[in-house]
Amino acid sequence: MSSIIPAELRYTESHEWVRANDDGAITVGITDHAQHLLGDLVFVEIPEVGRAVAAAESCAVVESVKAASDVYSPLDGVIVEVNEALADNPELINEDPYGEGWIFRLKTVAALDGLLDARAYEAIAVAEDEDDDGSLANPKLVE
Repeated sequence: MSSIIPAELRYTESHEWVRANDDGAITVGITDHAQHLLGDLVFVEIPEVGRAVAAAESCAVVESVKAASDVYSPLDGVIVEVNEALADNPELINEDPYGEGWIFRLKTVAALDGLLDARAYEAIAVAEDEDDDGSLANPKLVE
């Protein structure tokens, strides 16, 4: 199974994806590649609404049967919404990482330009796979 990397999103080296929303906020989640690496998620610790975060600050945790992993804020901002559904259904991240599996929304004035585009993220994910045991197939860019 190969990972999906939507071309319209921005990414971080730590496997978060970012989608700009019409209201000026951004939606953040972990990539399909990251959820494949983690395996079946069993718990998500979401951040508090109103919390100010700095770029690269750990602000959430996803736990799978294999490991726990921090989720980092891609940009400076304030958490304005969290995905409450993940409390009862952490598997939403496995099932729909770019849709129902989003983790939090951030109000920010920072530009997304400093984040990775899909091709740059794909190169990181492919390089990681080559360093890995080969258990995760090469991610595929989706135009």
